[in-house]
Amino acid sequence: MADDLSAVARFLYEAGTLKNTARTGWWMAGVKQPESVAEHSWRTSLIASIIAKLEGADPARAAFLAVWHDTQETRTGDVNHLGKRYSPSADPAAVTADQTAGMPELLASTLQELVDEYEGKDSAEAVCARDADKLECMLQGLEYKAQGYAGAQRWIDNSRARLTTETGQRLAEELLGQGPLDWLRAALGEKG
Repeated sequence: MADDLSAVARFLYEAGTLKNTARTGWWMAGVKQPESVAEHSWRTSLIASIIAKLEGADPARAAFLAVWHDTQETRTGDVNHLGKRYSPSADPAAVTADQTAGMPELLASTLQELVDEYEGKDSAEAVCARDADKLECMLQGLEYKAQGYAGAQRWIDNSRARLTTETGQRLAEELLGQGPLDWLRAALGEKG
């Protein structure tokens, strides 16, 4: 391969910082050690593929969009909604352009277009990925609430209200009707 991959290698190290970047909004709900941005992005990608498949969109594309949706937070950190009132958010497209500077043009342009598509809600897959982001936040809130963090209810309600796809809304209803360990009971053949 003739292209210099040094910028790609640097980005891979940079992306690793998301494993240690906490989702800060949960601190307001009292969660002392909230999930990382990387953990959130991973499950968001799974959810995006599910929503997209059931909505008739491309699940691989939706997952691809979702896995990249918060990569800018390597440079900006995770700024929660209250923080955004006092500090304007960075433009995801501008951050992505900086992150991809020096990468092979084919890769850089693909990643920049991907972020633009997600931010602009320019496709069915982007809509599914954005719903997955909200549904994952709701799901995480349900898990935190089950651990005793009553303040997570605000995130559950707000995330649920922002869902736009039929599948996202139906999945939300299913999640609300189950508990975090119902999957284990079902796998063991136990009656609920």
